[in-house]
Amino acid sequence: MRLRTTGAAACAVLLATAALAGCNRGSDAAGGKVGIDMPRTDTDFWNSYQQYIEKGLDRGEVSALPLSNSQNDIAKVVSNVQALTDQGAKAIVMAPQDTGAIAAELRRLADKKIPVVSVDTRPDEGKVYMVVRADNRAYGEKSCDYLGKRLGGRGRVAELQGDLSSINGRDRSQAFASCMKKKFPKITVHELPTDWKGEVASAKLQSLLAQHKDLDGIYLQAGGAFLQPTLALLEQQGLLRPAGTKGHITIISNDGIPDELAAIRAGKIDATLSQPADLYAEYALYYARAGLEKKTFRPGPTGHGSTIVRIRNGLEDQLPAPLVTKANVDDGKLWANQLGKKKEP
Repeated sequence: MRLRTTGAAACAVLLATAALAGCNRGSDAAGGKVGIDMPRTDTDFWNSYQQYIEKGLDRGEVSALPLSNSQNDIAKVVSNVQALTDQGAKAIVMAPQDTGAIAAELRRLADKKIPVVSVDTRPDEGKVYMVVRADNRAYGEKSCDYLGKRLGGRGRVAELQGDLSSINGRDRSQAFASCMKKKFPKITVHELPTDWKGEVASAKLQSLLAQHKDLDGIYLQAGGAFLQPTLALLEQQGLLRPAGTKGHITIISNDGIPDELAAIRAGKIDATLSQPADLYAEYALYYARAGLEKKTFRPGPTGHGSTIVRIRNGLEDQLPAPLVTKANVDDGKLWANQLGKKKEP
């Protein structure tokens, strides 16, 4: 249940401590409308994120212009954001998948004094008001640690990497490689860049399996993009064997979508790291509103179980992303287990 209070003093206390936004939602006091660009609609994770955004807007978290969608195209991100500001957006929520190419647009927004909340990705350059993101290096490290221990420190692993032009793809890949080299040097890792595209992941994995039939593990950097193509390929080749049986390929994924949880229950994969689509949406809207109100934040623990850290071009709220295995896959606190359930308005 969300904490709700009444009165101007209570609102001031909540905002001053960076607690959950619960006062004067949707009012004009925030100082304008928010422009929100969705990054893509071709993965379950981002579709879930959009559903949570829409629920937040329905509850009046902020007043927003109609959502735009850039379909994983950085040129569309720029044109969409410019259209939103032309329509009067006073704050922007975006999730640029190419984190190096957004710098010029961020400079334009900074010149206009329009606060930007970047969700899931940290732009390489350009001022941001707040990045709402999980610790992606921890994704790579935790995935490495899980696979390495399950394989007993030996074997052959395929790593389906994301787009290495994205900070997320780089963070996960670099952390995974560093961890494997340091902790599990007897595991051979095959790095397969995919640009977050399921068909590319499937084709590269198929080529690898043609050369190496002795694959012991797979790391999926994005379950929303890679899970179904990977499972389909393994099934086609007779390699999709239940966890706990001889010949099972140990698989850990990143995202925490419902399909991953179902695959864990069925023994098709072993684990995932639950990227919090619900919290991404909740705090995207929270910080957009805070930006309109010219609220300031400082590094340190928050009241919602995360930590704000200083980055080169602003601040980042690093939200928790728990490891999910068969032991906790039915935990009601996982966002993927909450989809479809009736929420308190």
